[in-house]
Amino acid sequence: MSTEKSQPAPPAAPAAPPAAPATPAPGPPHRRRSWRIALIVIVAVLIIFFGIPRVLHALHTVSTDDAYVNSYVTFVAPRVAGQVARVLVDDNYRVKKGDVLVELDPEPYRVQVAIKQAAVDAAQANLVVAQATVQSEAGQLRSLRFQLDRAIEDVDNQVALLSARVATLEQTKAQLVYAQAEFERAKHLLETKVISSEEYDLKREAIDTATAQMAQALQDVYQTRVALGLPREPPAGAQLTDVPPDIDQTFSSVRQAVGELMKGAAQLGVVSSSLNLTPKQIVEEFYKRDPGGDVDRIYAKIIKNAPAVKQAETAVEVAQRDLDQANLDLRYCTIVSEIDGVVTRRNVNPGNYLQVGESLMAVRSLRNIWVDANFKETQLRNLRIGQHVDLEVDMYGGKQKFEGRISGFTEGTGSTLALLPAQNATGNFVKVVQRLPVRIDVVNYDPDKIPLFVGLSVEPSVDLKSPPTGPNAGHFLQESMSLPTATAQ
Repeated sequence: MSTEKSQPAPPAAPAAPPAAPATPAPGPPHRRRSWRIALIVIVAVLIIFFGIPRVLHALHTVSTDDAYVNSYVTFVAPRVAGQVARVLVDDNYRVKKGDVLVELDPEPYRVQVAIKQAAVDAAQANLVVAQATVQSEAGQLRSLRFQLDRAIEDVDNQVALLSARVATLEQTKAQLVYAQAEFERAKHLLETKVISSEEYDLKREAIDTATAQMAQALQDVYQTRVALGLPREPPAGAQLTDVPPDIDQTFSSVRQAVGELMKGAAQLGVVSSSLNLTPKQIVEEFYKRDPGGDVDRIYAKIIKNAPAVKQAETAVEVAQRDLDQANLDLRYCTIVSEIDGVVTRRNVNPGNYLQVGESLMAVRSLRNIWVDANFKETQLRNLRIGQHVDLEVDMYGGKQKFEGRISGFTEGTGSTLALLPAQNATGNFVKVVQRLPVRIDVVNYDPDKIPLFVGLSVEPSVDLKSPPTGPNAGHFLQESMSLPTATAQ
């Protein structure tokens, strides 16, 4: 019987994959192209209206995010020491220039004012006394001036008296000669018995009388010469009437009168150029004190400039200045604001005893503000004074903008102005792009509408297209200012 070998069964056929979901039939090709074109148009429009302006703006502006608001600050401090009576402000109070901030106890300074006023009154009284004394001394000076004239006149009178007595002496000599001649005739006549003995005796007596009169006249001449400081008898060849031509300027009584006059004048501050001046020279020098030689004006000027009067006037001036200082200290008891602004950092309370210069508070200005923008040195190429700047402040959501103007460049980068500047000379040098502070003034700014606070971050954008305007426009440095020059005191 025949056997058959079993054949292996054929592999089972794979299961059919699940049917794919039906896909919609693709649309017409022209519809797909329309969407693409519309999308491209929209993107192009966005680029044209938004992208290109931003690109152009970036090409024509220079900006930085390293910028902050800054302003002037005035520190309030007392000018006099004292106890605080009242404090009228607190932090964040807005004040105006002249508003009272703090009041000190004024009573001690009022007492000082009263004391200084009394000193002024006493000094003024002393001035009146000094003026009266000087008036009296001026009268005495006039009297001494007349005494000098009298002394000169006395000398002149003595000289004239000498001449008169010499003339009298000559007259007595002539009388003696005549008496001698008469006596000789009488002597001959007596011998001839023409005259009597009595007549002869009379003639002889006349000689004795004439001789006595001549001797008396001679003694009078000698007395006058001695009174004039001359030798009793003139030297050989000189006359009895011979006297020095300047005897009225050099005579002892005249010199004494000159000394008294100079002494009285010195008390009034009138000092001669030399102690050896003659009276005539002294008088000439005195009259030169006035161009017209007016004596009244000379004495008025002497009285005005007398040392005693000047000292009294100086004492009044010193006392008045002390009174002014006392009044000033009293006024300083009221501490006021020197600027318009906002009070910050108050550090004073009633009852505190303050020293001069002690910090009480600070007042920040609201109007005198600016922006310190630290631009990189690579951004400074086209920056100049006077360029317009748009300022965007983060505090107002980046939407509030202010106008600004570059007013100057700080003469030094931030690293050089730091408390501890970098020491590149040590060899540890790595080049770092430096930043230079640029001052930007805020223009058309009204703090009552949108205030800017010190320290706020600002994003300034400098418009390079707009031409610089205002003072020093287009320059890096400001022009030199015309400031007063200090003079030596």
